[in-house]
Amino acid sequence: MDFKESLSVSLDALRSNKMRSALTTLGIIIGVTTIIGMMSIIQGLQNFMVNELSVLGSNTFQVQKNPAIQMGHLDEKYRNRKILTLDHAYAIKEYASLVQSVGPETWNWGQVIKYKDKKTNPDVLTVGVTPEFQAANNYFADEGRFVNEIDVEFNRSVVVLGLDIVEILFPHTSPLGQYVRIGANKFKVIGTVEKQGSSFGQSKDNRVLIPITTFHKIFGEKRSLHITVQVKDPSRMNEAIDQVTGVLRAVRKVLPGKPNDFEIFTSESLIDTFNDMSRYVKIAAIGIAFISLLVGGIGIMNIMLVSVTERTREIGIRKSIGAKRRDILWQFITEAVILGNLGGFLGIIFGVLIGVFIGAVTPLPTAIPIWAIFLGVGFCSVVGLFFGIYPAAKAARLDPIVALRYE
Repeated sequence: MDFKESLSVSLDALRSNKMRSALTTLGIIIGVTTIIGMMSIIQGLQNFMVNELSVLGSNTFQVQKNPAIQMGHLDEKYRNRKILTLDHAYAIKEYASLVQSVGPETWNWGQVIKYKDKKTNPDVLTVGVTPEFQAANNYFADEGRFVNEIDVEFNRSVVVLGLDIVEILFPHTSPLGQYVRIGANKFKVIGTVEKQGSSFGQSKDNRVLIPITTFHKIFGEKRSLHITVQVKDPSRMNEAIDQVTGVLRAVRKVLPGKPNDFEIFTSESLIDTFNDMSRYVKIAAIGIAFISLLVGGIGIMNIMLVSVTERTREIGIRKSIGAKRRDILWQFITEAVILGNLGGFLGIIFGVLIGVFIGAVTPLPTAIPIWAIFLGVGFCSVVGLFFGIYPAAKAARLDPIVALRYE
């Protein structure tokens, strides 16, 4: 029996038991759908995170008290660290020769901004900044000007508005020169910021920026600063990081041999950290899919054994008219492989649809990894082959005389 005839006979056998064949492939469908669907979601999330985490330029890194990416509760060793202050930022600026600029910043969430009878929702982010904030974060003034050194030095009550605030409070007039209130404090509007869009689903335009010294006067100095550092030469980034590390360890009196009591990260390090975290999710997803495929494979073996029993007399007839053992063997192996790949094909369709659906209803981009499709197809072929060998071998070993007598 050639392959074409074996394939035709196998398909006829599967068509004669449509419901049983469909139920047999269910485990395979779930396994492949899991592989492709989960990998599509994870790949889309990775692409989204790479774009969102690329906030720092190639010549920029940031210093924080705590890790930038945290999972679960903050470890006690981080909570007990001393905060980063303006003195630390000034020390970096003075002693780190490879540094071009140093931009400390600090945030306060949930403020209401008022102008006459208009006010925003209590969800505005107030940011205390220095002039260096512009270049480090690409927050340039659209109208008017940004916070300058004099504003910082004299604790001036001036503010730069994000466009969301402008649209709510000044829909038809220019805000420049007007006075708004942040809580109980009155500020003169000196500028507006270019449109920033959103990050992690949150608007980057729903914020106001004030001098960092004014921020401290209003909200206190107990918050740890984020210090954004730009280096003069991007090719010497690692040297600059080492230099800043040395300055901070000296200023913060970290003893030799003790770990840093602060965190330094670049966009690349953030992306690497996220990729390390997502790697375990991928492994878990593949593990779950493997279990599903294993269950599906056992289902294929079970059904094929039932099929051998049901078709014992047919096997005897075929052997009696000249069918060889290998013909019977290949027929049943072909049926098992077809069952596995049929489930794989449907699983691929459902998995791709899940990826497309997630891309359509969430900010995550649609990303169908080709390797996941090939992995799913390969798994199905292997599962069908592996779990079809034993039933096929059992069928091939049947004695034709005994098989013809089977009722």
